[in-house]
Amino acid sequence: MSFASFISARITFKSKRTFSKLIVRIAIIGIMLGLGVMILSLAIVKGFKHEIREKIRGFAGDIRVVKLDNNSSYESSPFVDDTSFTKRALKSPFITRIMPFATKPGIIKANNEIEGVVLKGVDKTYDWTYFKKIMVAGSVIDFTDSVEAQKEIMLSQTTANRLKLKVGDKLLMYFVQEPLRKRQFKIKGIFNIGVEEVDKTFVVGSLSLINRLNNWKANEIGEYELRVSDFNAVDYAADRLDDILPVKLRSYTVEEDYPPIFEWLKLLDVNSVVMLALMTLVAVINMISALLIMILERTTMIGMFKAMGATSWKIQKIFLYNAAYLIGLGLLLGNALGLGLGFFQQQTHFFKLDQASYYMTFVPVEFNLGDILMLNIGTLVVCLLVLIVPSMLVSKISPVKAIRFK
Repeated sequence: MSFASFISARITFKSKRTFSKLIVRIAIIGIMLGLGVMILSLAIVKGFKHEIREKIRGFAGDIRVVKLDNNSSYESSPFVDDTSFTKRALKSPFITRIMPFATKPGIIKANNEIEGVVLKGVDKTYDWTYFKKIMVAGSVIDFTDSVEAQKEIMLSQTTANRLKLKVGDKLLMYFVQEPLRKRQFKIKGIFNIGVEEVDKTFVVGSLSLINRLNNWKANEIGEYELRVSDFNAVDYAADRLDDILPVKLRSYTVEEDYPPIFEWLKLLDVNSVVMLALMTLVAVINMISALLIMILERTTMIGMFKAMGATSWKIQKIFLYNAAYLIGLGLLLGNALGLGLGFFQQQTHFFKLDQASYYMTFVPVEFNLGDILMLNIGTLVVCLLVLIVPSMLVSKISPVKAIRFK
């Protein structure tokens, strides 16, 4: 054991001085709170981004392929279902699923109430995995009987509440076209995505019904909905998809379809960076204060060591080792605080949110091992590097004056 580590251990574990004890405890608590808040901040930001992103992806997919025209309405422009394109697209390692659908605006009338909505028509190839997770009542549409499926519809909880409807009720939906058409539907299921822009706008029904209402050919559809294997590579996947798209089609990513939501998610990253910087600053200031007080409290000891031939750097290392122990203790407690509260929230959803404002009913938490390790290592390294400067106060202490110091 080196001289610096030996003396540091004696100071840390066997010292009976009480003058600096309060300051040291405050420094440890500062590091504990700082790291705990940083861990929770990153976990909550990641949780928000993941949950909201999955809500939008679950309903709208990752990439949308439409006819290349000037249509900017909710009424899909028809094109022929190109099986050769879908086969080539599915050979890509990025594309996992392609599903045809179409949209058509309509007006629901029920219980003397009316509501403007957009009917999203899907077929038997649609992936219901996400919808099954968010069903509030009833079930998804069963396309085993295609004729019966045309008479069924799924509403959001928001729309059902506004129109005072429940599973099994019947409603009329009017489609504004020439001539005006209306259809009666039976409510098959009620879902709750939690994103107001989607819940207020869309209902889900049969693609073949939209096909009939629009007098399309049997092999015509409105759009393709694509799912990718890795959302982080969605832009790259869209670029590769454009290479094989027929000339009359074009693609949009979900980020292009819902820019306000994804821009808001990007702003959360900025907030987390600001929080990390502030918490690190608090931890550093606390440790600098504690280190300076420990050095001043042991001025006589420093003078004796210098008189005995110890260099300033060796004495500096004594206090740096001591500070490393205090930082390590603060990090240990900070991990316990941050991870403990995070796991508690994951299991209980104790802290609630207003879904209308935050798109969900509870604070989401998602831990990432890499983030936790980087926060711990980063906090330790930054604190120790910053503490090198105040530890240089040791070199300014004169042995003669220090030994006389009382």
